Amino acid sequence: MMTNLPVQRRSRSLLPDISELFTGFPTWAALRPMVDSHLIRLEDEIEDGHYLVRAEIPGIDPAKDVDITVRDGQLTIKAERTEKKEANGRSEFSYGSFVRSISLPAGAKEDDIKATYDKGILTVSVPVAETAPAEKRVQVQVEGPK
Repeated sequence: MMTNLPVQRRSRSLLPDISELFTGFPTWAALRPMVDSHLIRLEDEIEDGHYLVRAEIPGIDPAKDVDITVRDGQLTIKAERTEKKEANGRSEFSYGSFVRSISLPAGAKEDDIKATYDKGILTVSVPVAETAPAEKRVQVQVEGPK
């Protein structure tokens, strides 16, 4: 014996619901690991006459994988990571390029920058002039009509 149940039909407009437009697209939460893996975490501070930038870049060879440049007052750190993990007869490679730029403070001595790498932390030290340049003040005379 066959039972006929009433079918409920929802009226549909010609335009899809906003949420339906994004069906099948990855969410921000799903994309986050992909985005986060290509960012260099930075912290910066001025200490004892030096502007210090610390970058978290574990798993690199600083002699081969890091490029630090300064141009137009911008410090740029580029790193390339190639990592190989082996476990239970299986190996896994991961690669990534990382770039971060940061503006140097006024008075930065760009020709005397030093960098060190220890335990996954790259530290870039930029000497900063102790005294700020004197503020130049010009008095302008206002002339009346002629």
